[in-house]
Order: sequence, then structure tokens, then C-alpha cells
Amino acid sequence: MNNPLSHFVILLITTLVLTGGGASHANAQGKASDSAATDEVKVLVNNDKVIVTEERLRLGAQSASKARPYRVVRALKGGSIQRIFPDGKKATTQWKTGEVKVFEATEPYAIRNVGSTEVVFYIVSPK
Repeated sequence: MNNPLSHFVILLITTLVLTGGGASHANAQGKASDSAATDEVKVLVNNDKVIVTEERLRLGAQSASKARPYRVVRALKGGSIQRIFPDGKKATTQWKTGEVKVFEATEPYAIRNVGSTEVVFYIVSPK
């Protein structure tokens, strides 16, 4: 075991084992951050008259592109939101905590948190 070839083989095996473990760890971290890159929507009320949701966007999180009904939105935690339209156009808006806005029904678009803090919306949509 004192020849240079055996030292090289041991070093090579050790490197492969350590590199493989590091790659698995990096992949696990990548998967965790990928799942955190989407918005979280919690339905609070869903009856024959309204649907009430809470939408949470962590840093960098993005919602799916979807048509949105008439709605009243209150920012429980404000921040910078970017609307991303199917044609690639983008529009950024600032929300202050506690701010309330009313929106008409819209064509599909995604929203992305482009600010430095988590953003949380309370949304009420009549049916």
C-alpha cells in the first residue's frame, strides 16, 4: 500500500465519494429552493357567494399564469410585485402593508415577488 498507484486510487475513491455526496446535497438544496419558487395559496372560505384566499409569495416566488376574476386584494405584507404577461410584457407595482385595491377581471398573467421581503395578499372574489 505504499506505492504511488495505491495512494492515487485511495485519493481518487475518496474524492469520488466526497464529490458524489456533495452533489446529492446540492441537488437536495436545489429541489428545496425550486419548490419555494412558487406561490402558496390557502383557501380560507369557499361558498356559493365568494372565495377568500391568502396568497404568500416568498422572495423570488412566482404564481402560475392564470386569468383572474373581479377581486378585492389587501396586502397583509407589502412589497414589490411584477406582473408577467403571456406576451412577455412586465409591469412592476409596489404594495404597502394594509393597502387595498380593487381589480376588474383580467386575462392571464403570472405574478412574481421581485422585492426584498415576503409578500402576503388577502383576496376576496365574488362568484
